[in-house]
Amino acid sequence: MLRPGSTSLEQLLVLTILGILATLTLAGGAPLLEAAAVETAARESTALFALARDHALSAGERTAVHLDGAGGRVIVHAGPDTLATADFAERGVHVAATRDSMAYAPDGLGLGGANLRLVLSRGARADTIMVSRLGRVEWR
Repeated sequence: MLRPGSTSLEQLLVLTILGILATLTLAGGAPLLEAAAVETAARESTALFALARDHALSAGERTAVHLDGAGGRVIVHAGPDTLATADFAERGVHVAATRDSMAYAPDGLGLGGANLRLVLSRGARADTIMVSRLGRVEWR
């Protein structure tokens, strides 16, 4: 009499097929993962610039956004206090900027004479965030 169930050989065959399908899925899904990581980083960066501007307006104090390209981080400071930090390096997103920081005056306007360009990239995907000297943020 035969017992119901599967043999080790059948289980090995199913696991092999699942492994092959998973490999094919991950190889084709890499661009999607890159795009999702960069888009998330761009949204978070835009939100951090908005936080800095809002804090400058509401608290009436100079607030700065520090762009740490080597560490892959974006940090919002108000005086000696750190208000928020986003660490993109742990997600494999590279941070490059034309300046190392952007500050907002208590009236919400950007300080400094030049526009800031922040490029967030991972693999073949890259997004650019432009911050005008007036403090306006535009994501491209």
